[in-house]
Amino acid sequence: MSQVPAATRALRVLRFLASQPDPVPLERIAAALELPRSTAYHLVNAMIAEGFVAHVEEDHRYCLGVAAFEVGTGYTRQAPLQRLAHRPLASLVDRTGRSAHLAVPHGRDVLYVLEERAPGRPPLVTDVGVRLPAHLTASGRAILATLPDAQVRALYPDRSAFVDRHGRGPRTLTALRSVLGQTRRQGFASEDGEVTPGFASVAVAVLDHNGTPVAGIAVTWDSREVVDRDALVAAVSTTARTVSRRVGGHLA
Repeated sequence: MSQVPAATRALRVLRFLASQPDPVPLERIAAALELPRSTAYHLVNAMIAEGFVAHVEEDHRYCLGVAAFEVGTGYTRQAPLQRLAHRPLASLVDRTGRSAHLAVPHGRDVLYVLEERAPGRPPLVTDVGVRLPAHLTASGRAILATLPDAQVRALYPDRSAFVDRHGRGPRTLTALRSVLGQTRRQGFASEDGEVTPGFASVAVAVLDHNGTPVAGIAVTWDSREVVDRDALVAAVSTTARTVSRRVGGHLA
């Protein structure tokens, strides 16, 4: 149990309001957080005074305030995920001798936001700022495998959603589900030549406190090389667990 119940309740109010598409009445807040109405009233008014909650008086409803927006933009400005992942990713490269990268979900794509290149290794297409189809990349598959089936189906409603790069990889929802099922069973995602011919990758998802994927961590190698894939998977899993813990989450 929290030693600072008021702070815990305030954070829960913020999280609840952030999840709502529109302002909500006080009764909804009290019911969602299992609080007496009077307690919820005093709590949101204290948060209004600090700018974290706004009161839409004409509708008798509440929503996030400007201070909450400032916190959100501060998060974006500080790029905390990249900062939190930088050292673990560098350690992963040192441990494996392979280039590693961190990618975040961006619709049906993944966006690469951090890369650590191993000395003497060739540059990869997964450079910072590059977007690639999630269903073809190891990082994207690791992320997709943690999503509910309904969400995956919404992302890939028909064949037109399956972008092709080199004539390899799933082209239907059924084929993608098979790939994601295998990913869940083995505990990691993989691809071989589907992003760049001659290169293979393994990846594991980074999860937040709700078990939602916020990123994928992968290592890539030349397919012609003999590698200990089990050792690479273990190293990537350890790194994903470390970054998940750093962002306040866990590794499924």
